[in-house]
Amino acid sequence: METTAWSPADGDTFVTKDGFIMNTFGYEHPANRVFAFLKYIPAKYKDLFNVEMLQRTWKFGSTPLTSQLFRAEKLYTAKNYQTFLEAFRKNFSSYLFFDQTRNKELITAPLDRIEQVFVPKDQLVWLQTLKTPDSLQTHALKLIDLIHNKSGISYTDLGIHGSIALNMHAPESDIDFVVYGTENFRQVEQTIQQLVNQGTLSYIAGNRIEAARRFVGKHEGKIWMYNATKKPNENKPNYGDYTYTALSPVRFSATVCDDTQTMYRPAVYKITQYKPQDAASEIDLNKIPLQVLSNIGCYRNIARTGQQIKVAGMLEKVQAIHDDTVFYQVVVGTASSEEEYLWPI
Repeated sequence: METTAWSPADGDTFVTKDGFIMNTFGYEHPANRVFAFLKYIPAKYKDLFNVEMLQRTWKFGSTPLTSQLFRAEKLYTAKNYQTFLEAFRKNFSSYLFFDQTRNKELITAPLDRIEQVFVPKDQLVWLQTLKTPDSLQTHALKLIDLIHNKSGISYTDLGIHGSIALNMHAPESDIDFVVYGTENFRQVEQTIQQLVNQGTLSYIAGNRIEAARRFVGKHEGKIWMYNATKKPNENKPNYGDYTYTALSPVRFSATVCDDTQTMYRPAVYKITQYKPQDAASEIDLNKIPLQVLSNIGCYRNIARTGQQIKVAGMLEKVQAIHDDTVFYQVVVGTASSEEEYLWPI
């Protein structure tokens, strides 16, 4: 896809002219840039990124630059993000962007460095039109057909993500699919639960986050996982509509009062009943946060309305640029601390 026709959405994947494969983060992007996180690194540049890498390697396309790709063992830690920042600063400075709305430097990709874009809904169309799909591609199509038929969700509101979408999968790869839209996601969520109850699918719950999210499981021996992406007409503020001022770290419990944006990235949990967990988290009543925003993907969809959550993050003041709106939120995943979390109670 040409970048001029692309409206970046969370989860879209792209390949840059330098051979980096990156995933789009969120829905607000500065002009001519895309906020993103680095997923695959060409072997040529591996030693520039001083992080632990997985032993497995990948191959994308037929260019020498991407004939051997590495992936960090841990993609989403604060320490690794800072390491990536430093590596880009020293070697590929055009990927860095000073975000004045947050007063911090962040990883982006300039649009003029992006060579190919892979949008999950488009990649599903590509997969469905393959003349000779391999065994994993066939399995992925079978699973998506099952979800479509049982949920009634249109194929146009479903997509394929991950290594299958980039045609760089191995037989042991997972099936990673996408559901577009809040209502569609909730419908698919119910359908998957019904299929689990019937024994057609099963969940994998290796930890309490997986148990709460119920987003990963098995179908006929193959691991699947799914996430949500906003539809174009769903609430997405424009970049620069707000400024964000970090105030202080806080630890607290609260009750979720609105879960309509919890399945996305960033995930937004509207909250009530803020209860500080230590003296440092006792704040003025006019600064009580209205929501928790998680940049860390694993904390998506872990609690529903009425449930309690336990949070450690950064209290922020949010101020609108175009009017007098001011509110407070807590951000989990500021890339400044490994001690930030969001747990269901």
